[in-house]
Amino acid sequence: MAQKTTKKGKIVIDRERCKGCYLCIEVCPFHVIEVDTDLNRKGYRPALFKGVSEDGKGCTACTQCALVCPEVAIEVYRAK
Repeated sequence: MAQKTTKKGKIVIDRERCKGCYLCIEVCPFHVIEVDTDLNRKGYRPALFKGVSEDGKGCTACTQCALVCPEVAIEVYRAK
């Protein structure tokens, strides 16, 4: 019997393009994006990919975060 594997993903957020609207945080179904504690050069607190949520779930590369980003600051990568 073949095992079903879930695709894992990751995102890369361009800190300097992010203006801190946090729409990506709101739409992430697995809560793997948070607010960075450091400011970027423009003085915003950018979104930060934390990789794994508190309940142990990770990014599935669903692309919802990238689709809602008005600054096009998020790239989504899917592992094979």
